Amino acid sequence: MASSSFNVVSLIRKKRDGNSLTESEIEQLIDAYTKDLIPDYQMSAFLMAAFLNGMNAGETAALTNSMLNSGIVVDLSHIDGIKVDKHSTGGVGDKTSLILAPIVAACGVPVPMISGRGLGHSGGTLDKLQSIPGFRVDMKLSRYKEIIEKHNLVLAGQTEEIAPADKRLYALRDVTATVEAIPLIASSIMSKKLAEGIDALVLDIKFGSGAFMKDQNDAIRLAETLVQIGEQFGKQTVGWLTSMEQPLGNAVGNWLEVKESIECLRGGGAEDLLEVTHLLAGTMIWLGGKAGTAEEGTELSRQAISNGTAFQKWLDIVEEQGGDSSVILNPETYPDAKFIENITSGQDGYVSGIDTYSIGMAALELGAGRKTKEETTDPQAGLLIHRKTGDYLKKGETIVTLYTNKKEEIPEITENIRQAYTLTESSPDPIDVITHRVDKEGVHEYRPKSL
Repeated sequence: MASSSFNVVSLIRKKRDGNSLTESEIEQLIDAYTKDLIPDYQMSAFLMAAFLNGMNAGETAALTNSMLNSGIVVDLSHIDGIKVDKHSTGGVGDKTSLILAPIVAACGVPVPMISGRGLGHSGGTLDKLQSIPGFRVDMKLSRYKEIIEKHNLVLAGQTEEIAPADKRLYALRDVTATVEAIPLIASSIMSKKLAEGIDALVLDIKFGSGAFMKDQNDAIRLAETLVQIGEQFGKQTVGWLTSMEQPLGNAVGNWLEVKESIECLRGGGAEDLLEVTHLLAGTMIWLGGKAGTAEEGTELSRQAISNGTAFQKWLDIVEEQGGDSSVILNPETYPDAKFIENITSGQDGYVSGIDTYSIGMAALELGAGRKTKEETTDPQAGLLIHRKTGDYLKKGETIVTLYTNKKEEIPEITENIRQAYTLTESSPDPIDVITHRVDKEGVHEYRPKSL
């Protein structure tokens, strides 16, 4: 609790000068901010000081614990089964949650999923879900428990009851350029996930041009931090490192990504998207006790799509949470954006690289993301990617199709997209979509046949 001697300026100065805060000081800071005793501008100053000077393991654990206990820690012990969730550190075109959640639930593992909104160039699961007409992500805790007990799955946003400090800090970090800091990312992720009532957690830690962690080694450090926190709290935690050197799948934007997810749940979908989705789902199924290994879980994940149980689970949860299932069954009936523009290649060549960050920022400018926490997103805005790394392009062929209700943005974005693509005469090496597994035993190179 914030005491009468609490002085936020002294804490900001202490962190600004590169010193470590005590557990008590961090607890007082988070408690005061949650209770509106200190304003956004002071918390912004603290976040920047922490971003620039870092936080040690003790500070990170204290920050996680303070945010976790700023609200209610959900008790789901009355629900049978091992409760497992998944979290991604964010990328471009990453719609795996929409696909794997119904898969894992259909395999008998309860999935209490609390997600966030878009951060910068990276899309948010809640924004995607709310592109479905009527879909409700805001709910009381009693309703949250009711839905997961009924369906083995719930797709919710944060409430004031669950990690309220994180909900506020999450939005503030987005607009103060303090997103890409391992202690802040780790404490945000884990406070929210630990508050959900989970027993185990699977992490998708992304690296590359479209990720918050550009460098693979930084991503490994983040994964190790997340796994360490999870295990400290008694939750079995496994992380996978996945590449964001190009968008995942073909769609970027809220409804466009939902549409691609429907395609995957119906047996189609892009190979890279399915590779990541099935591995994450398989790991969840394994941690949930429904498979002997992650590899066995991956096979069960594929079966849940082929036998239709995953798609039926998706329909059930959309209807349960107020969504219009008719657009799930017939996605072609969803209205398109007013302006649809094809961007074509100006030359021949192999796609040897994609500036994925630029793709994400293009989607944001088209209306799919937000620059400030007050902005709303346009569910129709985004882009479809027709050519990815290794593909051969002929002059005049379509690279990307833009969808937007902002006609004035099209010329500049068209040029930015063209610049985001690097073409060469020779074919590039293929991208390894999944590179490492991180668990309590350490860091392991990914070998598909021996998970």
